[in-house]
Amino acid sequence: MAKKYRARLRHMLWTPTSRNRIDPAQMKCLVINLDRSADRLAHIKGEFSRIGVGFERVAAIDAQERPDLASMPLKVKRIAPWRLADAEIACLLSHRACWTIVAAGEDAYGAIFEDDVIFSGRAGALLADPSWVPADADIVKLETFLNRTTIARKRIAAGHGFSVSRLHATHIGSAGYILSRQAASDLIKATEDIGIPVDQLLFNPKFETSSSKTIYQMVPALCVQGQFLAGNAVRLPSLLKRDRDDQLATSGTDRKRKKSTITRVRLEIRRLTRQFADFCRLRQWKTIPFEHQGKRVRPPHTQPRENAL
Repeated sequence: MAKKYRARLRHMLWTPTSRNRIDPAQMKCLVINLDRSADRLAHIKGEFSRIGVGFERVAAIDAQERPDLASMPLKVKRIAPWRLADAEIACLLSHRACWTIVAAGEDAYGAIFEDDVIFSGRAGALLADPSWVPADADIVKLETFLNRTTIARKRIAAGHGFSVSRLHATHIGSAGYILSRQAASDLIKATEDIGIPVDQLLFNPKFETSSSKTIYQMVPALCVQGQFLAGNAVRLPSLLKRDRDDQLATSGTDRKRKKSTITRVRLEIRRLTRQFADFCRLRQWKTIPFEHQGKRVRPPHTQPRENAL
């Protein structure tokens, strides 16, 4: 109890610098950060300072301090044969804490970030003025995972070289997104029972939490996780991946299962069929780009694409 109070007190006493102070007119930006991850907090402070925008820190749920997560009943049907790792449960609960803040606020939208993101140099202008957000948007995905997804060919200009298009397929990652107040309220109710990773809940149309929402993708992306930048000076390893791998190793579960030739052929036929259908529906299969220091970031072939917290 005392530890929880001290953490809350640190959160309340933390004040951004004058450059990072939140402008009442700007979109509320929430950053999820573990109390023990001072390096990540320093990193994200630097990123927000660089783009001239303020943010509010939200103390993340720490799986290391919550042994009860291992025995938490997960009532929702899982998408994989293994149970969510404790860190995945903590990650969802941390995002849920942010949804609560957005739902209880007066602003129509709020932005939620994980603490390892790298921003585009032009990100500040969009976060400072939310007027570009489409009126019908429930969620706007700001990041890219540098893998292909399906978006509408129609673009809506957001200004400063950015646009948004409707997102029509899975695009994992929950390190940066904008959420409407109503969508935040809906997600809180939908996650009273948990069992699905947060990025799948948000950005996988197989689930009603995603398919029932009007979701846009920013193009190019406004941010990307630091793990995807080759030669990035800031080394922020995926805490979630490490916890997940440890849990799988302990359970003896092997995630990598070699697909048979027939299965690979079927998947390829399904992919081509889907692409043709998307073309007819004015959709495109596209890797969402990200530009850093004037250069386009390429998908690293050896980089594990794991959502991090």
